[in-house]
Amino acid sequence: MPTPTAPAATPSALHLRSAVATDLSAITALYAQEVRDHVATYEYDEPDEAEMTRRWQAVVAQGYPYLVAERGGRFAGYAYASTYRTREGYRWTVEDTVYVHPDFVGQGIGRALLQRLIDDCTALGLRQMVAVVGDVTNTASIALHEKLGFRTVGVFQGLGRKHGRWLDTVQMQLALGQGDESDPV
Repeated sequence: MPTPTAPAATPSALHLRSAVATDLSAITALYAQEVRDHVATYEYDEPDEAEMTRRWQAVVAQGYPYLVAERGGRFAGYAYASTYRTREGYRWTVEDTVYVHPDFVGQGIGRALLQRLIDDCTALGLRQMVAVVGDVTNTASIALHEKLGFRTVGVFQGLGRKHGRWLDTVQMQLALGQGDESDPV
């Protein structure tokens, strides 16, 4: 008689929700690690929690989504949409930002956050989403965006400098809803 096998362990359910003030400590810590150790952002100095709170409030005040992912009750990452450019003609275009906690990389957190961001921005009537990927070596971010339909529209060579090297910046774009096929409402 065959030995029964135990069912495969399923990871805790993923929960996505709007960020709240009590999330800012975890958001600040994750972003500080990115600033300090990586090139997804070209910022040099780690912003403190007060600055990150100000940034969160500014995004939310403009009506854009700012999301948090939790798995098993633990903070797993965050994502938000923000103004791509401040000129009036860009008001239907947003830039996305997605960060995943290192303990949760490769578990679909980034994909879930970005998909929800796309859905929320589409529901708001926005028409284009732009990803500004810090450096061509950030292949995980590029692959994530490609999986959700973004296409590379340009690479700015040597646009930024961090950690003693010049960095290229990848620009990717996704049409939301009808994109540029009709006038906005």
